[in-house]
Amino acid sequence: MKKIYLIFAFVFAFLNTFAQKDFQGMAVYESKTSTVEFSKRFEGNKDITPEMRTMIEERMKKLFEKTFILNFDKSASIYKEEEKLDPTAQSGGGMRMMMSSMTGGGGTFYKNVKEKNYTVNKEFMGKEFLVKDSLPSLKWKMESETRVIGGYTCYKATAIKEASKSDFRNLRPKDDDKKPATDTKIEDKDKKTNFMEGMDMPKEITITAWYTPEIPVNQGPETYWGLPGLILEVNDGKTIILCSKVVMNTKEKAEIKPPTNGKEISQKDYDETVVKKVKEMQEMNQGQGGNGGMRFGR
Repeated sequence: MKKIYLIFAFVFAFLNTFAQKDFQGMAVYESKTSTVEFSKRFEGNKDITPEMRTMIEERMKKLFEKTFILNFDKSASIYKEEEKLDPTAQSGGGMRMMMSSMTGGGGTFYKNVKEKNYTVNKEFMGKEFLVKDSLPSLKWKMESETRVIGGYTCYKATAIKEASKSDFRNLRPKDDDKKPATDTKIEDKDKKTNFMEGMDMPKEITITAWYTPEIPVNQGPETYWGLPGLILEVNDGKTIILCSKVVMNTKEKAEIKPPTNGKEISQKDYDETVVKKVKEMQEMNQGQGGNGGMRFGR
């Protein structure tokens, strides 16, 4: 009973803050995606030395570990990757920016939970896109399980959503790759250095979210929203997005508005564009004897 009173006290205090006209909050999220399955794609290739594999894994770690800032008010938010100094940014800049965009980073993600829409600017293959669409409405299943994140009592919620075809974090091993090694023929050693080889996109992914009623805003990282409290953690099985810091009623106000640069396009059309271009790159890679396409290492 004491716990319930404390939660109500938190909510009451927050509502007083929330009532202010210029209210804004800020949350910092750390996003990490498991790269174990990607690393396994390089096993058995004699051309990949231990040093090269270490370099590949370090590069992949940078691609799949990111820090994001969420600035939110009563009805809208912007979610943006924190800018960091990268000594390798000058080399392979185009590929680096493309991969950042395809692994959950890049651009400004604006979502308006009141109007139920979002806008995000993406750069892909040297072109700027302005993806505008309706917010996905997930059928959240509210669970009774609780845990504490950053001092906030959080509740569990789960949902199943369609996997984005333009988000490389969703890649999974193909069913053929789940067979024992003795059944797998490695006829082309160069395939092991191909980023896409042996991987496939799932149709759906299971989402586990942890939200806190102590911060009663309908917001969260990326496209996630629709719960009675700020979402502090999201887990899709491979990617974990965890909130590391929350600041309420920030003194420095962020400009919360949608980005405007880029060719306007729907999410479906953007996904189809990415899939088409990636397929072309794969075909080019095969035509060049495995020396092109998206590769790591050399």
